[in-house]
Amino acid sequence: MPRRLLHPARALAVVALATGLATAQAGSATASFQVNATVLGACTVAGSLMNFGSAIDPIAAALPLDATATLTVVCTNTTAYTLALDAGTNAGGAANFGTRSVRNGASTLGYQLYLNAGRTTVWGDGTGGSSTVAGTGTGASQLVTVYGRLPSLTSAIPGLYADTVTVTITY
Repeated sequence: MPRRLLHPARALAVVALATGLATAQAGSATASFQVNATVLGACTVAGSLMNFGSAIDPIAAALPLDATATLTVVCTNTTAYTLALDAGTNAGGAANFGTRSVRNGASTLGYQLYLNAGRTTVWGDGTGGSSTVAGTGTGASQLVTVYGRLPSLTSAIPGLYADTVTVTITY
């Protein structure tokens, strides 16, 4: 039987179909979408122990006794904040900054907390002659010093004296 040859145009069409080289028109389209993230201003604060001494001899002690504590503040970058201290649990009221005291049973010793090393500006909540501390967050820990003074040991009895002061950060 004689071989029959395909016409060249038909042969090309067969090869194109067999190899997937169909002559189709290519196209494209574009679109866009948004990506959002909302970052809130946030802050945390923690405080260390203020210790006027653990073995104070009330007869021989050089007065006043000074001590410090450290507040560690972390706020999101550029977040403005204010630090306020209450009068303590033994003061008898929220704005009684002049009567802060450490207590041992019924015995108390007056003390004060200050904004500065010279111990001239009382740190409180902005009322009753007290002041607050303002700052701006960096996103990293910031250390703020609280300066304390225990001016007298008159009528001190032996034992542990304590108070709890609450720090409030407003941002």
